[in-house]
Amino acid sequence: MLPEPSRRFTVNLRNEFILNLEQAMKFHQFPILAFSAVALLVLSACGNNDAAKTVVPGNEAVAAKVNGVAIGESSLRLLAKERGENPDNASVRKSIIDQLAVQIIASEEALAKGLEKTVETSARLELNRRSLLATAFAQDYLKNHPVSEDVLKAEYDKIKARPLGSENKVRHIMLATEAEANEVIAKLKKNPKLFGALAREKSKDTASSESGGDLGWSQPPTQNPEFDVAVANLTKGQFTEKPVKTYFGWHVVWLEDKRTKPPLAWEQIKPALQHQAEQEILLKIMDEMKAKSKIDITQMPVPAEKK
Repeated sequence: MLPEPSRRFTVNLRNEFILNLEQAMKFHQFPILAFSAVALLVLSACGNNDAAKTVVPGNEAVAAKVNGVAIGESSLRLLAKERGENPDNASVRKSIIDQLAVQIIASEEALAKGLEKTVETSARLELNRRSLLATAFAQDYLKNHPVSEDVLKAEYDKIKARPLGSENKVRHIMLATEAEANEVIAKLKKNPKLFGALAREKSKDTASSESGGDLGWSQPPTQNPEFDVAVANLTKGQFTEKPVKTYFGWHVVWLEDKRTKPPLAWEQIKPALQHQAEQEILLKIMDEMKAKSKIDITQMPVPAEKK
């Protein structure tokens, strides 16, 4: 098996420094939502024993009961969706019910101790409730004000027009010693076409050796500065006539090809563009709403002097 440094080397060289656009993200993550929702539903029923025995609205189907507290089918399906899992799968359902059961049991213990009345817990519940409501507003607003395809494609056209730099298609042969690297270079000087065969036979980087030392396309700088310097001094079709020393070993490097970096395909970048556009829409509407609101900031209380 390839040593860990060698595996990291290959991964680093293959890493392309593409546009830093995130994939579309959800507004909240499952662990936080699950606990907050259950805590709010259970703790809000404090003081009403009948109400505290259900978290199921109306006549909704009950997925399970924990000490008499019902877990609604819609709650189970919501959490399954947050986890990206199939709510009709028996093991998935059991996993979610187990998690909710622990939360309900713990929350009822908290109720029994009156912990919902403490300043911190009360504040957290209100913050969670406001956060969930704000998320619901944002999702509803975007549903009713979707970003048009034309807007996204206009942004994509701007990205395509930007200079994206160049990429190098590199092959290498990694050896344990400088002497071995010099032997390989001597053979290549006699017959450069042997590069692929020598990589398969001698390279210590087994992750790339089977493909003749091919590291694919990469955009400088990579995470291997010594390698970058060596490649920068090569012209297309040229290999290094002196061994290149890195943390991973001794290398013979071949710059097989060079090209202008192509833009990401529309299908690849569309989710990120949509996410970015949606965030801009939400920021704009939030700023407008805030401008119309009255926000009074009270003076920070002065702490009492220690005696």
